[in-house]
Amino acid sequence: MINTPDYVVVIPARYASSRFPGKPLALIQGLPMIQHVYQRAIEAQAARAVVATDDKRIAEVVEGFGGEVCFTRADHQSGTERIAEVVATLGLDNRQIVVNVQGDEPFIPAENIRQVALNLAQRESFAMATLATPLDEVTDVNNPNAVKVVTDKQGKALYFSRATIPFDRDGHANQDMRRTMSTMLRHIGIYAYRAEYILRYVAYEPSALEMIESLEQLRALYYGDDIHVERAMAPPPVGIDTPEDLARLNAQLK
Repeated sequence: MINTPDYVVVIPARYASSRFPGKPLALIQGLPMIQHVYQRAIEAQAARAVVATDDKRIAEVVEGFGGEVCFTRADHQSGTERIAEVVATLGLDNRQIVVNVQGDEPFIPAENIRQVALNLAQRESFAMATLATPLDEVTDVNNPNAVKVVTDKQGKALYFSRATIPFDRDGHANQDMRRTMSTMLRHIGIYAYRAEYILRYVAYEPSALEMIESLEQLRALYYGDDIHVERAMAPPPVGIDTPEDLARLNAQLK
């Protein structure tokens, strides 16, 4: 067994959301969503867990359950930009591994958080590490919210897209979606990077690719920075994008 490397989890959390305002504070089994996420980071044996937010309501809740908060500006366009401010504010060492865990993933497995940190720690030449899982729903083949990733045989990301990649010409012609699914990986939005790379990333000009696809990881690929992708050790969590999703989840938990 390889020991888990020393790493810091930063949890970007914002109150404003077009589909679900206040989502980080929504209650799941009586606890706010952000507290569930924070607990997963602690279970993952992170050396430190920090919630990055620009909202006092979120900060008060996090401090109320004993979590650490770093206030950030409100004008960040992505979670990575918000994390870059945390890196600078906390004065993290350039070599410090930082794992970006989204504030709306209350059931992300602790195993996956540890895995992505170890993935990066073992690959000095890679700028970032992330996870993926085989596509398991036919409806996700053409679903733009199910982001796909294609890698080379060593796991280096070639491209991420909301489109169907790789495109199975014969499978689509025959409506054989199962064949298409057998070649596809769905990206799981968790990232590990070293502090020095986060600061370099946010200094890049945004690329046309990331703006077209609305996928921030494409900025790294555009500038030639390598991203390693591993298959997640544990099944990915249930996504919560709307109040209706949360209502269904709470009903299932009951």
